[in-house]
Amino acid sequence: MAAPLMEKLSESLGSPEPAVRLILSILIGYPFALIYRRYLFYQPATVIHLFHAISGLALAAFNFGSQIYHSAVCVLVQFLMLRLMGRTVTAVLSSFTFQMVYLLAGYYYTATEEYDIKWTMPHCVLTLKLVGMLTVDHIALLCLIKPISQLSAEQKTSALSSVPSLLEVCGFSYFYGGFLVGPQFTMRNYQRLVARELTDCPGKPPNSGIPALKRFGLGFVCLLLYTIFSPYYPDSYYLTDEYEAQPFWYRCVFILLWAKVILYKYVSCWVIAEGVCVLSGLGYNGVVDGKHQWDACANMKVWMFETTPLFGGTISSFNINTNAWVARHVFKRLKFLGNKTLSHVTTLFFLTIWHGLHSGYFLCFSMEFFIVTVERQALALVRDSPLLSKVANSALYPLIYVVQQFIHWLFMGYPLVPFCLFSWDKWLKVYSSVYFCGHLFFLAAFLIIPHLRKALVPKRERSPQKQD
Repeated sequence: MAAPLMEKLSESLGSPEPAVRLILSILIGYPFALIYRRYLFYQPATVIHLFHAISGLALAAFNFGSQIYHSAVCVLVQFLMLRLMGRTVTAVLSSFTFQMVYLLAGYYYTATEEYDIKWTMPHCVLTLKLVGMLTVDHIALLCLIKPISQLSAEQKTSALSSVPSLLEVCGFSYFYGGFLVGPQFTMRNYQRLVARELTDCPGKPPNSGIPALKRFGLGFVCLLLYTIFSPYYPDSYYLTDEYEAQPFWYRCVFILLWAKVILYKYVSCWVIAEGVCVLSGLGYNGVVDGKHQWDACANMKVWMFETTPLFGGTISSFNINTNAWVARHVFKRLKFLGNKTLSHVTTLFFLTIWHGLHSGYFLCFSMEFFIVTVERQALALVRDSPLLSKVANSALYPLIYVVQQFIHWLFMGYPLVPFCLFSWDKWLKVYSSVYFCGHLFFLAAFLIIPHLRKALVPKRERSPQKQD
């Protein structure tokens, strides 16, 4: 009976059935959080873990049917590694290898030419959760490498003092607020939630209704924007003769507007899911300047995302928890390489294969690295040049901001083309139609900026350190 009902609902909404199931599953997190607050908040930890595990498994079955066994296998294997392998380097390497190989195998065997909502979508979120349980920030090497007293503040807040139970790992893995689309959170934070520590009223359910409602409202607006405008900017339009027949400026503007619309798909899901975490209490982040903060699970800084004219600013405001996870568990662990650029490249490579095996992902993240590198050089040039600094701080800034924002969003959408079209024959067709303008623009900037530094920056300001 449920299947025909979902078919009718998806037809009436004009959206694919998997997408409708996904958004309904995210929304169902709100009544689940209310049930937890109203009836389970004071219950023993075992009852809470059981509720989180069962509710998350139900959502997984609703979306992916019998394919939930993939996540169950990985959760069980991770628990066995925690129990049997202990606090060893072998455990960390084994965990990382198994979980990533399983995910990549899933990508390989389920890959199509389109973006499909299938079991690999939540599994990539789960992979980071499970790998994070056995990294040096958590249980594996804390006592092996250095005593607790020498841990950083970040490590102390996320370190586990003992191996969690299987039920606890299941509750953490399938928690309804983060299982499908994120956000990432640590096992230690999940334990604090169950222990009733994440609240602005000690020992009582948190006063998080209004903050959660605000995130839901903002996410709903983003979802509405995507629903209204996405039919006008479909990915498939890039591959039509009509797109190719349009003037060059039109093709470029289409990329800009398409990018703005397509990103609301991700923004809406993340912000609505964040509201679920806030309502449950997982989003509580302590007190700052006398105000209770509810942004521990914030995956988007929406205002910054909409207003920043910088590529780095957009990246910093987007998918925050995943970026923080990668910075903590990958980038910082590569310090032994002794080269920040090499660490950055390796981290982006990890992010690339974590997203999938399509050529479009590799091109997207390589373009991101190149664009951010050129932007940093340009910002250093403006900072170090008295003339450019004066212009940037003059009455001309509003005009400069408009031009900068146009360039920013035009070339923010440019790397997203291969990210969304996947295969090389598709993205190559689109890039050819706009004459590889993004590649040429940033390559020209990369080559010109050193000469501009010589002309516009005093000699004493030209040291490599100043340019970083």
